[in-house]
This record gives sequence, structure tokens and C-alpha cells, in this order.
Amino acid sequence: MWIWLALISSILLGFYDVAKKRSVEANAVLPVLTIATSISALFFLPVILSSEFGLGWFAEGNPFYVIPIDLSQHLLIMLKAVIVAATWLFGYLAVKHLPLTIVSPIYALRPVLVLLGSILIFGERLNVYQWIGVVVAFVAFYLMNRSSHKEGIKFTGNKGVFYLMMAVLLGVGSAFCDKILMRGIQPASVQAWCGLYIALLYGLLTLIIWWPKRKESKFEWRWSIVLISLFLSIADFCYFNALAQEGALLAVISLIRRGSVIVSFTLGAIFFKERNIRSKALALCVLLVGLYFLLHGSLVG
Repeated sequence: MWIWLALISSILLGFYDVAKKRSVEANAVLPVLTIATSISALFFLPVILSSEFGLGWFAEGNPFYVIPIDLSQHLLIMLKAVIVAATWLFGYLAVKHLPLTIVSPIYALRPVLVLLGSILIFGERLNVYQWIGVVVAFVAFYLMNRSSHKEGIKFTGNKGVFYLMMAVLLGVGSAFCDKILMRGIQPASVQAWCGLYIALLYGLLTLIIWWPKRKESKFEWRWSIVLISLFLSIADFCYFNALAQEGALLAVISLIRRGSVIVSFTLGAIFFKERNIRSKALALCVLLVGLYFLLHGSLVG
């Protein structure tokens, strides 16, 4: 069951990437993030109210039922919220400055870094298939770098690429945080409270950073902002519930979710008329081969 939930999450993340690109094109990033995360938080506000005030809207055993959590758990979720907020901020800035057909494949490198991080942090060992996957994935990264040069985008000294790398690295930290949170906190509690804390954090950043400069960095309302909230909320709901199931493997779920690159790459090529699709598609195919070896290695390891 957890594999199917991961697959649904993966497809929805692909549509989320497209909605994100449409929302931030020639638009102020912070208000987009604030509105999108606020809408997501409103989805789960009834869940929080039902839990905190004993309203009984959701019975125990319901996937939306939130078990009250203590202060230490709230602090862990706040840490997760800060990491996610920073990840999204860098990610949205990267999407604003780079083609989606470059951003989405590089995002797909996250599972490779999760595995390498597992070696350094948790002392895990990779099998032969996983090492092949890591090497092939970095070959794909090299090919993507060559393809980006044709569009005048260099991976060194480019602020969009810097934002993207920061988003990827912080995303790896977020994945490790998820692994810790799912050991003792129910999925709905993590998603509901984390979403609320992220929305509050972005609201504060928007008031402090963007509002005084709103005439220079103009914001335009787009309905794709609502789609960001819808796609991400459902994708994360599937992800957290998949991760919480017995026998679920973080490495495998992370790899399946990165399959979203197929959706976002294809739609990015169609809707945004991006260039050098053939060379980027070659790099993407190489990357998918690397992800296959990582997935196979994770299942047989």
C-alpha cells in the first residue's frame, strides 16, 4: 500500500512543480509562498481544532485524526518547518530563474544525496547496485551541466543554480528529519502543525522583507497558487502516510517520489516552450537509469 501512496505523491508533485513555475514567473516569490502555504494550513485547521478542543470531528483511526503532541514534539516539528520553509524558498527562487526542464532533473538527485548522507550519518553501506546508481546519477548531472551551457546557464557562479543546490541540500536534511519524526509522531499531526508553522513563518518574512519593497518586487495574483496548495497538500498527505506504514523504506519512497521529474519535465517542455529538450531528455533518461539501480539496490539490499 505504501508504494502506491508514494506513486500518487510522485505524480501530484510533478503537477505541483508546474503550478509553482507558473506562479513565480515574473512574480514576487514570498507572497506566493505565503498565500499557498496559508491555503494549505487552512485545509488542516479543522483537524487541529478538533484535536485541541476535543470537538470529535475526526474519530480515532481516521487518517485525519490528530493525536495531541507534547512540547518536545512541537519543537521537532518547528525545526522541520524551518528546514522546509528554507528549502521551498530556495526552490521557488531557483524555479523563477531557471527552466523547469533543468530544475526538475536536478531535484531528482536528492535520493542520491540521501543515500550518501545515510552512509555518513547513520553508517549505512551501499550495495553494488546502489553504487552503480550513484555513479550513473552523477553522469546525468554532468550531461545536464553541458546542456545548460547551450542556454548560457553555467552551474558555477549562477544564482539560480546556487538556489537550486541549496534547495536540494536542505531537502536532504528534511528527509532525514522526516525519518526521525515518523518514529514517534502520527502523520496527520506532523503535516497539520508543520503546515501551520510554515505559513506563520512565511507570513512574518513577507511582512518584514517583501512588504516594504512591494513596489519594486510586484506581486500578481494567479489561480495556479491555489493549485500549488492543492497538489502539495494531497502529495504530502500520501507521503507521510506511506512513510508511517510498517515496512516502508525511506530510500525507496524518496526514489519513487523523484519520479515526479517525468511529469514536470514533460509538462515544462509543452507549456513553457523550453529549449534544448533533446539533450536534456538524454540526461533525464540517464538519470532514470541511475534511479532504477538505486531502487533495485534498495529493494534487494
